[in-house]
Amino acid sequence: MKVEVKVPAVGESITEVTIYKWLKQSGDFVDADEIICEVETDKATLELTSEKSGELTCKVEEGATCSIGDIIAVVDTEKQGKKAAAPASDDKKDETASASEKHTNKVVAHPSPAAKKILDEKGVAAADVKGTGKDGRITKEDALMATQKVVTNIQKPKPESQPQPTSTTTQSTERGTRREKMTTLRKTIAKKLLAAKHETAMLTTFNEVDMTNVIAARKQYKEIFKEKYGVGLGFMSFFTKAAAIAMKEFPAVNASIDGEYIVYHDYVDMGVAVSTPKGLVVPVVRNLESLGFHEVESEIIRLAKKARDGKISIAEMTGGTFTVTNGGVFGSMMSTPLINYPQAAILGMHNIVERPMGVDGQIVLRPCMYIALSYDHRIIDGRESVGFLRTVKELIENPIRMMLEV
Repeated sequence: MKVEVKVPAVGESITEVTIYKWLKQSGDFVDADEIICEVETDKATLELTSEKSGELTCKVEEGATCSIGDIIAVVDTEKQGKKAAAPASDDKKDETASASEKHTNKVVAHPSPAAKKILDEKGVAAADVKGTGKDGRITKEDALMATQKVVTNIQKPKPESQPQPTSTTTQSTERGTRREKMTTLRKTIAKKLLAAKHETAMLTTFNEVDMTNVIAARKQYKEIFKEKYGVGLGFMSFFTKAAAIAMKEFPAVNASIDGEYIVYHDYVDMGVAVSTPKGLVVPVVRNLESLGFHEVESEIIRLAKKARDGKISIAEMTGGTFTVTNGGVFGSMMSTPLINYPQAAILGMHNIVERPMGVDGQIVLRPCMYIALSYDHRIIDGRESVGFLRTVKELIENPIRMMLEV
């Protein structure tokens, strides 16, 4: 019996996925519930399993975009196929290598379908590429790196055996380009960013925060905090907690528009922007207003690790009511962050720089950070946006008040 493997429904509003990586190949024998491939949605990378045991036949290549319900593979339960061989140990490699490979001590690498296409287009032999995938398999990234090296080598001028007259010689340089299809995640990011620009009346207001007291508090309590809770005390927990406290006074910042209605939330599901190898994702810390500082830090660390490992679920990235993003980790001094639509506002953090400030009639250097609030003017008025940001500033500059929520 032949059992079709179809793209399952993986989340609300998701209509297509990209075949990110085949973990099993055509002709392989797979067990029931064994992972056969990874697919990428607009939110995460997910693993698909085989429903039955049998011989696998892949119907689409890596990098292909498929709709929900499309058939991507077939499992023939009446055939045994070939069981994937375990990697040979170092002391047995010579026994499994061919005669020619024994003389050169070189293992022939096999490219994935996506990698093979890239290598063929650039005229690069697979034998000249070192694979970093499972069992030495050449991945798409390996192929891109190898072809980039070829372009770089082409651009370097070759030394001439004899000097050429400069008056009659024209040196030509080839310039390489490459086209790479946008991933499902990158396409979705693009759509959401355009929606934020075109479907909101977005404005941004700024303020400057003196970080002296919060830096001193971290320095004083960081060892005690880590020893007691097992996590570090970071700036992100201070800013997310400050935002949650400020929302009690300015609830419109935590609202959203639904048709002709404004939806106010009496809870704070805080999105925290995380940069991953595949793009920007926004995991959500639920009920942040009720969490302690150590709980906020632990949850942010947990979600960020899952996001970077591509293991985060759809549910963990949906339903946020407000977002905080920290461009300061990349050195950004100031920016106008885009709203994570349909939310009404986003708080942007930036790098900490010593700046001259007037304190008690004297000019002193203080560690300062510019903060930005981008907001939907349809919901939030200028008074509310400025007031919210000023409250965040006051809480950060007086962290004891924030910790006690007074």
